[in-house]
Amino acid sequence: MANTMYPCLWFDGNAKEAATYYCEIFKNSKITDENAFAVGFELNGNKFMGLNGGPKYKFTPATSFVVECETQQEIDYYWNKLGEGGRYDQCGWLDDKFGVSWQIVPAVLKSLLADPQKAPKVAQAFMQMSKFDIATLENA
Repeated sequence: MANTMYPCLWFDGNAKEAATYYCEIFKNSKITDENAFAVGFELNGNKFMGLNGGPKYKFTPATSFVVECETQQEIDYYWNKLGEGGRYDQCGWLDDKFGVSWQIVPAVLKSLLADPQKAPKVAQAFMQMSKFDIATLENA
């Protein structure tokens, strides 16, 4: 018996709208099933469930999804698409129009922070950013 784990996102009656929105943004994504209570969907091969749970619970930044990007073009794309109608924050964080929190981060950040010589300057640089800028981080 296989154990499959995936997140269930609690929406206030608009799970299908949210799933459709996310599937339009992420390549290789699709709605896999739906009923009156929930919608199943995949984003880049990652399984999710959207539950039409009602107004009782709201999203918080305590849970977020990290989108690791190889290029500045990818960062710009996800930052603009996911942030549209939502709220932008510091250090690559944003809340989308449904209140779901995302971190749009450059893949190179891990290696830059792993370098003990460079890490303090990189950290200082990204603490000043809202949307990450790869060139600024690499030149810090």
